[in-house]
Amino acid sequence: MNVTLRQLRAFVAVARTGSFTLAGESLFVTQSALSGLIRDLESALGLRLIDRSTRRLHLSDVGRDLYPLVDKILHDLDGVLGEVVNLKTLKSGTVRVAAPQLMSCTLLPEVVAAFTALHPGIRIGLVDSPVENVAARVLSGEVDLGIGPERDPNPHVEAATLFELPFMAVMPVRHPLAGRRKVRWADLAAYPLISLGGPFAERLAADLHAAARDLTVESKVSFMSTALSMVSAGMGITVCIPYAGSLVRLYRLVMRPLVDPVVTRRFFVLARSDRSLSPAAQAFRTFLFAEIEKRRDFMDPESPA
Repeated sequence: MNVTLRQLRAFVAVARTGSFTLAGESLFVTQSALSGLIRDLESALGLRLIDRSTRRLHLSDVGRDLYPLVDKILHDLDGVLGEVVNLKTLKSGTVRVAAPQLMSCTLLPEVVAAFTALHPGIRIGLVDSPVENVAARVLSGEVDLGIGPERDPNPHVEAATLFELPFMAVMPVRHPLAGRRKVRWADLAAYPLISLGGPFAERLAADLHAAARDLTVESKVSFMSTALSMVSAGMGITVCIPYAGSLVRLYRLVMRPLVDPVVTRRFFVLARSDRSLSPAAQAFRTFLFAEIEKRRDFMDPESPA
């Protein structure tokens, strides 16, 4: 059978209106063109669907049986096509984003709020994750996008640089180092240092080499919020990336750029290299890059903390 959607829509229109004239008007086709579509449909099916007379038309018994089935199929199809249009025009959709816990409670909520204000029909699911799990969530397909620092490359994960920022020393307002415009890594050796553990500490130690050989970590914690709370309580100082400035200020602490050497971290937007992003995910990715560019002053290490 070679049945077309136009033929099915013509049949439903005639069945609904009971008139070739009215059905043709609803489909914006001439009466003769509509009659041709019905004839072609009946020919393809090998069944009479409409009994015609000079005065009126009626659905045949087969036509009455088929009408609700065809009507439902077309209704469901129209719903699917309507959803496709909504997805394409960013009127609906879901984007799942994995990001480190610190970024998820500082930088990203404002970016997500700004995006959803522009596209209220799109839901952004923010998955706060340990740094080491971000790429794995992208690779598994659990999330559409990931945001995280540089890690070992994976051929199945595409990484685009979002920003690169230097490490900052974080301390109480009245700390002896707070009066300096910049702080050397070697200066931290005189004070208890609170640091994140795991790969964070290992990578930082490798970056510093001999520049901070006298630097010892007093405490290692899993979350930066814990480190900041301990610094706020006067238990030492810590280091972090300046995008966490809002949280640093919340704890009434200050940040100072770390030099000799300047150590930076690049953060990337991650996505599966073998999968296409949905229109909503692509729109959020584009918006994220533009929003980070607009917020450079927010992450400027020289800005007042």
